[in-house]
Amino acid sequence: MRQPTAVSPRRSRAAFTALAAAALITAAASAPAVADEPAENDTLWISAPYDLVLPGADADGNAPSQSVDVQLYHDNTNNSVSGGTLTVDAGELAGIAHVTWPANCTEEAGSSLKATCSFGTLDGSPWITAATLGIRTEADAPADASAYLHYAASADSSFGTLDAYPADTHITVANGPDLGLNQLPFNTEVDIDSDVAQPVRLTNSGNRTADRTILTLFASHGLDLAHRYGNCTYLDGDRVSNPMGTTAVCVLDRAVAPGQTYDLSPATAVRTTGAALYERFDYQVATYTDEAYEQALAGRPFVRGSGDDFVPAQVTAALRSADTDDLNPEDNYRARTLTAANTADLRATAPNITGAAVGDTVTARIGVLNRGPAWVASLGAGASVATVDVTLPAGTTVTKKPAMCEHTGGVTYVCRTPILQWEKDRTVFPFKLRIDSADALGASGTVATRNNDPELTISAFDPNLRNNSRTFAISG
Repeated sequence: MRQPTAVSPRRSRAAFTALAAAALITAAASAPAVADEPAENDTLWISAPYDLVLPGADADGNAPSQSVDVQLYHDNTNNSVSGGTLTVDAGELAGIAHVTWPANCTEEAGSSLKATCSFGTLDGSPWITAATLGIRTEADAPADASAYLHYAASADSSFGTLDAYPADTHITVANGPDLGLNQLPFNTEVDIDSDVAQPVRLTNSGNRTADRTILTLFASHGLDLAHRYGNCTYLDGDRVSNPMGTTAVCVLDRAVAPGQTYDLSPATAVRTTGAALYERFDYQVATYTDEAYEQALAGRPFVRGSGDDFVPAQVTAALRSADTDDLNPEDNYRARTLTAANTADLRATAPNITGAAVGDTVTARIGVLNRGPAWVASLGAGASVATVDVTLPAGTTVTKKPAMCEHTGGVTYVCRTPILQWEKDRTVFPFKLRIDSADALGASGTVATRNNDPELTISAFDPNLRNNSRTFAISG
């Protein structure tokens, strides 16, 4: 199965669902080149934040520094890129912000706001970080000041020089809290029925206090939230109305001042169940408002926990006071994938059709049964649990095909299940068939799953591929 390698942040403040969270998983910035693509068909790209809000300075003239990662990638991996230079022009930030340059960057003579940064080979990696800049608001920067960082890049390649399209980052100065969560690493081969710590930490990198916060958690179906707190409400998963998993919305009354970091680990621990296989744990924080809380609940029937209130543990402290919107919501949402050491036995199903006669219309109930013990879900790539090749009996005509099936010619179809299937559940594709001739009586059809589809590889988790294909017949 193609597992996600990165989770993109989300700009929207709307309450998230598992389905929306899955849509945040993006492919690597550069798609692999086809094997025969000529090396000279290549383009160099710059990837940098589209915009960045810098906290203004406090009464003492101090302001926290923000990091800006400038990355590079190219389209064609057949072309060897040995290295080059990134040029950063921060001249518009004069009087607004101070830039700290990394060791691989050399300031332009006479200017501390322009630099050229050297970078190495791009071979063997989808992208590289060409420079990480530190940016801090000047003490006397005007309120609501804004300016642009400009980037240009050039690289040496096996067929010549690559010049990247220019890119920019819009910088704005503002006051407010800047809540952020750490990104947890992906877990693989987690044991079934085990507690898995999620060491989530909340930090305020802004210059104002968030008096209250909303913590929203999502644990996919194969995971249980290990604790049920009184200041959290829970929406448990069920097969019909909420099949992806459990969501919790917690209101934390402990203020988070600038520079403070809180450990949220007790509330975020999960336990793998017998259904666990490819799982997701999503976590999101927002400054509290009544509107934001209602958005998080989204009118769904949450139930309040019966335990003690969850109180995050303070790690570091710095004191200030105020309450405004979050400056940079891009790091307020994170997601983590967990792969459990488990299996799921998918079985192709297609009952024989009996008692048919020429001219009749019958139903071929082709399907895929998940015998478990695990559920199967592609919450990252969004791929179907199973892609099914169907060959219908000769002498029949399809009068109505299932919506999830496509005609590929003659009597053949390709059907795709949804992106998740609970353990013991069946997906059925009902084909309406008209019996056109006596040849159909006694004729057979076949159904088979594609066990090595690169989007979700059934052979990676299914221990019994013998039952992934089946023959069915029509008889009088």
